[in-house]
Amino acid sequence: MKIAVYGQTYAKESSQTAFNALAQELNMYEADIYVESEFLKLQDDSVLKRDTIKSFTVLDKSFDLLVSIGGDGTILRAITFVRDYNIPIIGINTGRLGFLATVQTEEIPRILPLIFEGKYKISERTLLSVKTVPANSEIEAINFAFNEVAVSRKNTTSMITVETHLNDEYLTSYWADGLILSTPTGSTGYSLSCGGPVIAPDAKNFVLTPIAPHNLSARPLVIPDTTAISFKIDGREDHFLMSLDSRIVTLPNSTTVYVNKADFTIKMIELPHETFLDTLRKKLLWGEDRRN
Repeated sequence: MKIAVYGQTYAKESSQTAFNALAQELNMYEADIYVESEFLKLQDDSVLKRDTIKSFTVLDKSFDLLVSIGGDGTILRAITFVRDYNIPIIGINTGRLGFLATVQTEEIPRILPLIFEGKYKISERTLLSVKTVPANSEIEAINFAFNEVAVSRKNTTSMITVETHLNDEYLTSYWADGLILSTPTGSTGYSLSCGGPVIAPDAKNFVLTPIAPHNLSARPLVIPDTTAISFKIDGREDHFLMSLDSRIVTLPNSTTVYVNKADFTIKMIELPHETFLDTLRKKLLWGEDRRN
């Protein structure tokens, strides 16, 4: 098995602990281990068998698995390496909430045998594909988002107007701090914090969620994931911000943003004891009551 390991270069002590535990367990298996080059520089030589560890700066379709060490944000960055290569991802959670990174460090010895024995399911997650007119080189390099695409104001306290079309039909012009277009996976992230609904990962939908709308009648809207969406921004400033997950670009107001469902999916590993509903209960503390 050919395994890639990715973590953040500013990893905290908890991430180092998780990597050490993972490395010790992987040493017992016949596997080709590749660690992202910058993350590898942070690791302790006493833990690694350096002759069995290689580094990577890019991935290809030959990899069987990517292990992400960190939080959900780390997985979002790992996806920029995975791209459309169909490499399954599993996340070891050293962050906070962890809707995507669900394996705790102490669970690594129990989880790895399940991975090597193939005792897991694959949850295929929809992505968003983005194009701008005129074209932007930063977006063209990595033109997809796993959680959401968001447009927002820049260098101003004034609201912006987001003229929105769905399948070339005018929807409305949101007067707000911005607008989020979220996938089902991203529905538990930025969109949720702005009042959007939770959507099951296998639902065939996207959701439009305004950010602090001036029009109180503006509400989140769930749409089919076959919808073609376009945005045109106006405001007091000449530029606006657009984020694709954790990546941010500045665009002139003359830009039109086009968003569609991407033509590939991301494969998240789902272990036998895990379900989305179980994760919701644990992470959102559903059913918890201080009186109990």
